[in-house]
Amino acid sequence: MNIEWYIALSAVIFSIGAAGLLSRRSPLVMLLCLELMLNAANLALVAFSRAHGDAAGQIFALIVMAVAACEVVVGLGLIVAIYRNRLAIDIDAFTELRDGRD
Repeated sequence: MNIEWYIALSAVIFSIGAAGLLSRRSPLVMLLCLELMLNAANLALVAFSRAHGDAAGQIFALIVMAVAACEVVVGLGLIVAIYRNRLAIDIDAFTELRDGRD
């Protein structure tokens, strides 16, 4: 397969993730959209790595996977903490993390 197909698929997946991130206000959906965007970047990295015949893109993809796993752990921990305190789950209504300098 040509690299163009991989890059086109990566662009479509990234666009879906970006549109979902901008349109939804649920923190769980926002995390899922961020994961879509990171997976699209991984697909592009691996496609370019395969096209050029080196392993640098695959190594970066592994690093991105590790960062994504950390992001999910921290994000889900925050969501669970917010839910246990019975605070608003809606991102627009949640003002607990603001510093008061609006």
